[in-house]
Amino acid sequence: MRISKIGCLLVFELLCVASTGVINAADTPATVVLRGARVVTVDPNRPEVTAVAIGGTRIVAVGSDESMAVWIGPKTRIIECRGRTVVPGFIEGHAHFTSLGHSKLQLDLSTASSWDEIIRMVAAAAKSTPGGSWIVGRGWHQGKWREPPLSNVEGYPDTLELSRAVPDHPVLLTHGTGHMVLANERAMHLAGISAESPSPPGGEILKAGDGRPIGVFRETAARPLYRALEHFQKGRTPEQITTDQRAAIKEAVAECLKYGVTTLHDAGTSLSEVDLFKELAEREELPVRLWVMLNDVNDVLATNLDRYRMIGAYDNHLTVRGIKRMIDGALGTHGAWMLEPYDDLPTSRGLNTTSLQQLKQSAELAIRHDYQLCVHAIGDRANREVLTVMEQTFQAHPEKTDLRWRIEHAQHLNPVDIPRFKKLGVIASMQGNHATSDGPFVVQRLGEWRSRTGAYAWRSLLDSGATVINGTDAPVETLNPLDSFYASVTRKLADGIEFFPEQRMTRTEALTSYTRNAAYAGFEEQFKGTITVGKLADLVVLSHDILTVPDSELKRAQVDYTIIDGRILFVRE
Repeated sequence: MRISKIGCLLVFELLCVASTGVINAADTPATVVLRGARVVTVDPNRPEVTAVAIGGTRIVAVGSDESMAVWIGPKTRIIECRGRTVVPGFIEGHAHFTSLGHSKLQLDLSTASSWDEIIRMVAAAAKSTPGGSWIVGRGWHQGKWREPPLSNVEGYPDTLELSRAVPDHPVLLTHGTGHMVLANERAMHLAGISAESPSPPGGEILKAGDGRPIGVFRETAARPLYRALEHFQKGRTPEQITTDQRAAIKEAVAECLKYGVTTLHDAGTSLSEVDLFKELAEREELPVRLWVMLNDVNDVLATNLDRYRMIGAYDNHLTVRGIKRMIDGALGTHGAWMLEPYDDLPTSRGLNTTSLQQLKQSAELAIRHDYQLCVHAIGDRANREVLTVMEQTFQAHPEKTDLRWRIEHAQHLNPVDIPRFKKLGVIASMQGNHATSDGPFVVQRLGEWRSRTGAYAWRSLLDSGATVINGTDAPVETLNPLDSFYASVTRKLADGIEFFPEQRMTRTEALTSYTRNAAYAGFEEQFKGTITVGKLADLVVLSHDILTVPDSELKRAQVDYTIIDGRILFVRE
């Protein structure tokens, strides 16, 4: 293989980096220099400096302000940080990229404090929506309402009043968790749902005492409604569909840059979405790095995994190496699969949404095609079953090592299963803000013992030696990593009560979970996750020092600059 002179020079420079920590700057001024900062590198070999030099897309020097002088040329852009904190770019460990974008274009119900308020919001939207067109919203959560609706089943609203207020538009409103929907009579009619409709496997249609569906659908029971919506949307032209997709991606990119997310682990993506990501990346229109988990059914994946697998494509902007599966639902909707019944719903232990046989087939596909298996598991029964499937798969393939399979959420664990993460090398991909968002109703759902010993058990997992990464599950929660950071280190609810504070992370652990550990979870620790010479120049400048300010100040911290590939892509005004 021939190596160009440029290639030889690059190898020589990297050898210099390895031995001295710097590259000779005499003939290669930096493109960007940040100085006068507290630079938290998350690199144990050199944990803190005051300045960073960037050359093109890579970090070329770290050190003191004085040491940066040799890197500054006539065209070098200098960012005077004035004591602000610089950290590696945040790596969002679990979010839904296009759904995040679409959520910014839908009716936002996340601020609603009552069912009556939601009805008013939908009725207002109907006034500006053509008759017969669907009204789609997201973000409601009955656990955050001031009081239960007057007419309800298990605390969930009967949508009759919504149907009266909005009779001519089909309405589909997704729960904040994404695991339940509300629908009015018009939408149920179009979906073919009636009193005779049975609850499907892995789902529930909530009904009144007379058997009438009240318009509330858990998990797989929502599928006919989504199919009806898709049927309506098929009337759009290909150009309209592409325009909508691009608009959603543009919104998602803007959210990432605003919050300092330089890499996003996309937790459930179709092959067609990957095709669009590739098209955008080829045009250099995908500034954020995506690490993708495919979620098509097993039969589709079996014939496409090898063709779609890609590592660091388009200058490390697109990687496809995960398979996403969901074995249960969410705690907020009583869908998490539990070992014992819910305290506040003794007739239920939640839902198993994907059969164990199907999960085993997915595991076999993953291990044979060199993909990471990433399984949504929230309840303690769900986590136990997933760990067992993974363990059985590993035992059947002893030749496969360092697989870094993941459990997405790992929210509620039986203490017996906590050591299994480290033993099996399974990564706990958790979301700090879920603990403080769900905290007000967790003990009501699970009781004190289950909540204390296994709910969002970051400290127990870390102490056992497991790798924990962080995220937000956006659009379930806001994408802001600083929200999850705050939750991880304080576990303070909105009212100031600390939710089992013995499970807190330290601030260094929380930052590591969003940077170095998250890079490791994607097999990308060699070139991202720390501020180290030779790694990608993905950096964030913060308004506050999140490692030292009081808890009360953490919530004021904001992203001032987001830098990806050495390019300044966001500056807070």
